[in-house]
Amino acid sequence: MSFKTKKEVFVRFDEEAYNEYKKLKEAVSRGEKSRQEPTYEQLLNSINKAIINLKINPHSGDLIPRKYIPKRTVKIYGTDKIFKVNLVGYWRLLYTLIGSELRIIAFILEYMDHSKYNKLFGYKKK
Repeated sequence: MSFKTKKEVFVRFDEEAYNEYKKLKEAVSRGEKSRQEPTYEQLLNSINKAIINLKINPHSGDLIPRKYIPKRTVKIYGTDKIFKVNLVGYWRLLYTLIGSELRIIAFILEYMDHSKYNKLFGYKKK
């Protein structure tokens, strides 16, 4: 399904998420290696690809059904309209959409590994 709109699409980060993104970019530029998979470079490339896709289609992520979003998670992010993008190595990027008549902002809330994602949404290991 393609996304067609005459609205301009921007991608913005939550301040804390942007600080983490900058740290990741700096680690990659210094040639640092992660202790586990995915590598910092793989994760950065995956996030950058997700950003490009969001600029093309801000609805490209999966909307997390409200019934699966705990109240504490809504309180953390200030919204119950949360989308997720699967990144490399089971990482997740969470974002929400903010819109007006002229533009849409895909607002990146956070990116996290799978265990943090499971904890945030109350999923348990089987």
